[in-house]
Amino acid sequence: MSFAVAIDGPAAAGKGTISRAVAAHFGLAHLDTGLLYRAVGAKVLEGAEAVEAAEELRAEDLKAGNLRTAEVAQAASKVAVIPEVRAALVDFQRAFARRDGGAVLDGRDIGTVICPDAEVKIFVTASPEVRAKRRFLELQAAAGVMSLDEVLADVLARDARDRDRATAPMKPAEGSLILDTSEMTIGEAVAAATKAIAARR
Repeated sequence: MSFAVAIDGPAAAGKGTISRAVAAHFGLAHLDTGLLYRAVGAKVLEGAEAVEAAEELRAEDLKAGNLRTAEVAQAASKVAVIPEVRAALVDFQRAFARRDGGAVLDGRDIGTVICPDAEVKIFVTASPEVRAKRRFLELQAAAGVMSLDEVLADVLARDARDRDRATAPMKPAEGSLILDTSEMTIGEAVAAATKAIAARR
């Protein structure tokens, strides 16, 4: 039996951490759909054409070691506005969402486009300043060289691209639980998401 959980939200809001935690809690498969776009972005940085890279994407491409870098994140945000890239990746995501045993997908347009009939929809957000600080600390741990101001500018630019793109703009799906993690601990955010999912199972 399928049971889909759609978790959307902007960069560094905590949706990935929450998604992995609730998937483990309920024994559901998990897909970070942003990795699909990061993998395409990484291939573009290597000289590939974006649509072709999306059409030829393989599961092993999602395991590349450079997918969490700031450079790849920027490239991913840019290729994600290309309608043909998004179309090439839709079927993979929809099949994953309806796999036997249930699944949790996190991204920008899961509840609005990929799986609008998901049993649970959650939109995870936080203030740009909080998200920038979280991302800055991540990059520092990974020996990043961006300043906090540069990370904030990057977060705001990505938000604008994700929100304003013509195809599948980022926004809460109808019926979504809005989970603002600005003042929450990870444990509190995971608990709130777990409660919402448990109520629908």
